[in-house]
Amino acid sequence: MKPIIGITMGDAAGIGSEIAAKALSNDNVYEICRPLMIGDKGAIEDGIRIAKKSLDVNPIDYVSDSKFEYGTIDLIDMDNIDMDKLEYGTVGKMTGKASGEYIKKAIDLAMDGKIDAIVTNPIHKESFKLGGYGEKYAGHTEMLADLTDTKDYTMMLSHGDFRVVHVSTHVSLRDACDAVKKDRVLDTIKIAYQGCKDLGVEDPKIAVAALNPHASDGGLFGNEEEKEIIPAIKEARKLGYDVEGPVPADTVFSKARGGWYDIVVTMYHDQGHIPMKLSGFVYNKEKEKWNSVSGVNSTLGLPIIRTSVDHGTAFGKAGKGTATAESLLDAIDVAVKFAKNRKK
Repeated sequence: MKPIIGITMGDAAGIGSEIAAKALSNDNVYEICRPLMIGDKGAIEDGIRIAKKSLDVNPIDYVSDSKFEYGTIDLIDMDNIDMDKLEYGTVGKMTGKASGEYIKKAIDLAMDGKIDAIVTNPIHKESFKLGGYGEKYAGHTEMLADLTDTKDYTMMLSHGDFRVVHVSTHVSLRDACDAVKKDRVLDTIKIAYQGCKDLGVEDPKIAVAALNPHASDGGLFGNEEEKEIIPAIKEARKLGYDVEGPVPADTVFSKARGGWYDIVVTMYHDQGHIPMKLSGFVYNKEKEKWNSVSGVNSTLGLPIIRTSVDHGTAFGKAGKGTATAESLLDAIDVAVKFAKNRKK
């Protein structure tokens, strides 16, 4: 049986409804899964208009009422967007509050076993905060962890077989350095290993990136490698993990791109995000457009499966019909792989 993939609409003022319409106009999606949107009917219908697609919407209250037929978008309709007040490309309380409600509904469905995985479209952090979530959650990941009662989790970014995970994400760079501790590095190695296994990698080879230049050159440029990272790697090896490092950050990603490693444990947000987006985001200067916006954000360590597009709400493109669904299609594909491997 093909897995049921719940797809949240994201911030209605962004490109979520448009790229959802574009993705679900691809018949291949229905060949690999049973997609179910979670959002607002009016916003989804407008996304279909913007995308210039011929799709019907089947608003439902229960997953069991879905048709899962190509040409029809099954939608858990939260009915929480006033289309007369919606302004594309604009920060707003209404859209921020609604985006959080889609996430919560998707989590509830996944925790109850009604859907097999969640794929999230982008939210806008400022709108999310205005909607009442910002005091507790920095974004999707923190909300997912809290509502699933998960303590040890990490973000994985992937572009094909190029994968990175993070010891820390949404904290300042100063705080990120302080977060490099043996136990957290070891936990991230374990989560990275299981994430690869869940994607079907038989014997994951893991690289751990250094924090400091040249992996500190024996302590010349810091002591985090000696005090925290190397002890974590040694402990992981004792536990049977195939781990190499700390590998200087200026070489580890080129090795990973070449297939030397299955995944790289990075020490902070930008250390992992920059090489990943350099790989998946390709800008065409002559045409002044993106040739590719590809990549997937997955949250590892949760009791449920969650993948996401690896880009934001793209307010500058919202409502114009120029957004690409490439990353969303990738996220659906990865969610399906996770779901199938977890069922084995």
